[in-house]
Amino acid sequence: QVQLVESGGGLVQAGGSLRLSCAASGSIFSINTMAWYRQAPGKQRELVATITSSDSTNYADSVKGRFTISRDNAKNTVYLQMNSLQPEDTGAYYCNADIRRSGITWYHNYWGQGTQVTVSS
Repeated sequence: QVQLVESGGGLVQAGGSLRLSCAASGSIFSINTMAWYRQAPGKQRELVATITSSDSTNYADSVKGRFTISRDNAKNTVYLQMNSLQPEDTGAYYCNADIRRSGITWYHNYWGQGTQVTVSS
């Protein structure tokens, strides 16, 4: 019933910018923490950034000062603004969220399918 769909990935040159979006849809009562993860080929998935329902944020050291996570609660959407992109940022970016469905009293964790970001040198 609940889906997370990412968009905004693509190919960009080093130093460029991309803005990723992740929209949650379905019978949603509320959304708690939302996050972005990424996974490069042959590597483990890593946490990039998180944002709580009150807009408190955390970032991986590798992206601090370059990436900004934000959310629009009215649209059930989380964003990741990525600036000064480097080849090391290349990977599949995944949206993650704790969502409480309508009629259910607990939160469940959901993942999107991912969107590819490729940074060329």
